[in-house]
Amino acid sequence: MVEHADGHRLLFAPTEVVADYVSTTYTFDEIRVEPVTVAGSHRWVVDSSSLRVEFTLGARMPLGRLLHATPRALSTRPAVTLLTDPVARILMRGVRTRGTAGGHRREYYAATDLHAITSLSGSIDGVDLGGLAPVDPPCRFGFSSTPRRPAVTSVTTTILVQPRSN
Repeated sequence: MVEHADGHRLLFAPTEVVADYVSTTYTFDEIRVEPVTVAGSHRWVVDSSSLRVEFTLGARMPLGRLLHATPRALSTRPAVTLLTDPVARILMRGVRTRGTAGGHRREYYAATDLHAITSLSGSIDGVDLGGLAPVDPPCRFGFSSTPRRPAVTSVTTTILVQPRSN
């Protein structure tokens, strides 16, 4: 998922099945189905026919140390978002850990780690994406955004489909 500064939202999906599922949950202006690869550990490369992004992970951020130290069996339970959502709203503008998504779905985000991005380069259709900068305004794919400071967040997402009322 990419959102340009002008608000244009793109989904890069490796298959039609993935494109259909993700676009039922989130809103996009454009969907591209093309092979997508992600490789790396400290330096990541995200590559498709029309997108290339390379970035370097920095140290685990202070909040990442806390998230990483929390037992995963506890932190990834949807009920825990009753506690984490108010804190996330205060600490990171635009970030939510629970909410309603498209397709009559409830989503719960459980962050388990957080690393700063220290360098980045990329292009879409050969056009340079520019340098590393704060995420401002927040992204608008669903009910939540990303941290303002460029980072990689490890997230366990739980999606529950709500029955439709007649």
